[in-house]
Amino acid sequence: MAKQPMLKFVDVERDMPEKRDAHARAQDYHEIYAEFAANKAAEQASRCSQCGVPYCQNHCPLHNNIPDWLNRTATGRLQEAYELSQATNTFPEICGRICPQDRLCEGNCVIEQSGHGTVTIGAVEKYLTDTAWENGWVKPLEARADLGQTVGIIGAGPGGLAAAESLRSKGYGVTVYDRNDRAGGLLTYGIPGFKLEKGVVMRRVKRLEDGGVEIVTNCNIGVDISFAELRETHDAVLIATGVYNKRGLKAPGAGLGGIVQALDYLTTSNHLNFGDPVEAKTLDAKGKKVVVIGGGDTAMDCVRTAIRQGAESVKCLYRRDRANMPGSMRETQNAEEEGVEFNWLRAPKAFIGEGNVAGVRVAKMRLGAPDASGRRAPEEVEDADYTEAADLVILALGFTPENLPEMWETPKLDTTDWGTVTAQHETHATSLPGVYAVGDIVRGASLVVWAIKDGRDAADAMATYLSAQAQVAAQ
Repeated sequence: MAKQPMLKFVDVERDMPEKRDAHARAQDYHEIYAEFAANKAAEQASRCSQCGVPYCQNHCPLHNNIPDWLNRTATGRLQEAYELSQATNTFPEICGRICPQDRLCEGNCVIEQSGHGTVTIGAVEKYLTDTAWENGWVKPLEARADLGQTVGIIGAGPGGLAAAESLRSKGYGVTVYDRNDRAGGLLTYGIPGFKLEKGVVMRRVKRLEDGGVEIVTNCNIGVDISFAELRETHDAVLIATGVYNKRGLKAPGAGLGGIVQALDYLTTSNHLNFGDPVEAKTLDAKGKKVVVIGGGDTAMDCVRTAIRQGAESVKCLYRRDRANMPGSMRETQNAEEEGVEFNWLRAPKAFIGEGNVAGVRVAKMRLGAPDASGRRAPEEVEDADYTEAADLVILALGFTPENLPEMWETPKLDTTDWGTVTAQHETHATSLPGVYAVGDIVRGASLVVWAIKDGRDAADAMATYLSAQAQVAAQ
């Protein structure tokens, strides 16, 4: 009788790929996790219980067929495993690196609930696609016969690029417009290299370009080309701009020098790591006392970047406690290992200094009654203020949408009260005929994996629309 290759979670403990030494990795921007070896990937995949109701798959926005590709990995059928993985995910090696698996697939793993430790789904997913690239299993993007219609996509982030691949493979001409000098959006300029090395993103971009997707960089819609002109040029348009308005703080001293936005800080750091000329010395943490305000994944990116830039000290202030922070627990642990100090239940009240910030006046907080969202609301502890020294303060408070109807002189583009573009849930169609929208510009600041799902779904809906338009034109 053949030996059971799966359900080994009782005998085999959870094990992640080896993590580089904290001191060594804090000196560079390389990814901190080593690659699984083939036998280790198979061993960890074999821990999957192959449960009848796969909560890992159900809680993945893309509904990746996780149990089946874990089974293929455990039994050495790696190319089959990769093909299953990429069938539902345009960028599996990227999701394997940056998805918050602890909140999605791994966080809902059945064996995790039983106390045996979750399957290392993300690490196996990364291993499969990296192995596929090494072995030539990642095939070139090939388009079907030219359908004679074109699509313009605004934004070269994960949602726009996922849609571009799908639409191009169906036979449509696809042009992606982006205001940055490289494609990738936040994958390129928002996420640091120690979480996602840029070569991983650039090889995906190259595959799209080699497959016939045209990417126009340094192109700002509403400035270099009007939205109306874009609609006239293409048979359909997809809005995938993301959300880039940074939230600030209305507090005394908020206009002092040395108080910067997280995205400006991270973008500058990534430009430097590309070797681009950058003159913004105020965005360099070397030798400075750095205070980062916020508790999400962007804040984690900032504190870990400041460590690598040689900051004298790095402290993170968050108004709730550790259990209620929105960022990944795994990233918080990585930051602590690298020397970041977290000050929980702390909020800024004012900024102190003359010309340049010298300190943050900090209020101590406690958690009170639940707010409208159900989370316990932070409230200030009276007479408990203190001053935290700071030469550089980084605001990682989230993002809001830009006013696209105003920027693009398109008042008939409907938006919500929050400024996001109104789009139908299933088709992603907007109020304008032939115009669709996906990702953060519809959802608000969200996850890369949701943008990928939206892009793929919208591409299918756009193909249906374009096919109908072609039939009408042929009559």
